[in-house]
Amino acid sequence: MTLDAYFRIGETIMLGSHTFDADEIKAFAAKYDPQRFHMDEGEAKHSVFGGLCASGWHTAATWMKYNLKRREDAGELPWNGDGEAPQFGPSPGFQNLKWLKPVYAGETVTFTRRALAHRALASRPGWRLLTIACEAMDSTGDKVLEFESAVLVKAG
Repeated sequence: MTLDAYFRIGETIMLGSHTFDADEIKAFAAKYDPQRFHMDEGEAKHSVFGGLCASGWHTAATWMKYNLKRREDAGELPWNGDGEAPQFGPSPGFQNLKWLKPVYAGETVTFTRRALAHRALASRPGWRLLTIACEAMDSTGDKVLEFESAVLVKAG
């Protein structure tokens, strides 16, 4: 097995779906993004959004939750290449984060990822940098979130 096959380069992986309910939206907002249109239906109704919607950070954090759950549950493609199995490490960051459409209370969002490429790191022998396209779609199929993420992977 190659690293390309193991990382499933170019394949869109469904991570799962999540319904954002009003109480969850308010609780996240109260703790991390206390803007009125995330915390109060009346204020939200009179905002540019016209209704209670999740923080973009809430949507992105939920993508991460589903990404990690899928990675932990993904036993369908065990490593059978040379050497030890690749080990996922931390992320050095992301870029091009876009919140493309509000996620309103009651909306169900589906999260995906697609591995784009990986390369060896000269500064860290034995490690690779894996680049991933991250997306989320609402129940109509409209994209509500996109960003490009990177993750360090220990792989010989």
